[in-house]
Amino acid sequence: MRGARPFASLERLVGEALSPAAGEVVVLACSGGPDSIALAGLLAAATRAAGASIVLAHVNHGVRAGAWQDEALVLAAGARLGARVVTAGLAPGPAGEARLREERYAALERFARQAGARRVCTAHHAEDQTETILLALFRGAGPAGLGGMEPVRPLGPGIDLVRPLLGVEPAVLRAYCAAAGLPFALDPSNADTTYRRNALRAALGDLRAGFPHLDAAVARCAAILRDERAATPRARLRAQLRAELAAAGDVSDLTFERLDGAARALERGQAGRHFLRRGLELVVR
Repeated sequence: MRGARPFASLERLVGEALSPAAGEVVVLACSGGPDSIALAGLLAAATRAAGASIVLAHVNHGVRAGAWQDEALVLAAGARLGARVVTAGLAPGPAGEARLREERYAALERFARQAGARRVCTAHHAEDQTETILLALFRGAGPAGLGGMEPVRPLGPGIDLVRPLLGVEPAVLRAYCAAAGLPFALDPSNADTTYRRNALRAALGDLRAGFPHLDAAVARCAAILRDERAATPRARLRAQLRAELAAAGDVSDLTFERLDGAARALERGQAGRHFLRRGLELVVR
């Protein structure tokens, strides 16, 4: 029946991003917020179907009293999903974002080694990616910073950090939690604008009303920049098309969208690979 599985595309996205192997253990950084709880539900389904399993890893930063409630919620989510839960508290120290992030990732790497896992997932989503890229821009970062968070990056020797939700808006994740009956906690410190990221988040909330596709556009730009830096096959094909057009002196009406469209058509074989000019015609029409 149409609409019987409204989150099928989200489930497929996570399943394809992980493609868990039978017997594999995947660690998920789970704060108890809606994003990580939604990913816990999605990963539980994907790993169960593959004969794999997940471990929910909760790191208590110890910087606010309500953090213990978050830990209890993660334990309840683990029981609901049939997933093992491991927890750790950070040592007392400055509440700076950099220190907490560094110690959190170190704890996640330890959890992965203890569980025999080679991948740790986080629930960073499209709005997180926008904030990361804009903060990099405001610092005057180069191409690496403007490429945003990588979908996959090394966390430690033999362990990767995987972010399968970078193109997903958080409203979709909350809707998934509601549909699946998964409770979550909201972190009140997210409203504290003394943190740079929170201040930026508040400003972006106003911008999104006028630019409803802001996050998708920023995520797309970051993905394109990462492609260019990594010289992926599509990036090389775009460069080849661009060079052919420049040699022909026909770049006056060239936009990236048209160039990328021609590259995609060539990849699908729709423009023919006999003569590159056939692909270029798709660009200049």
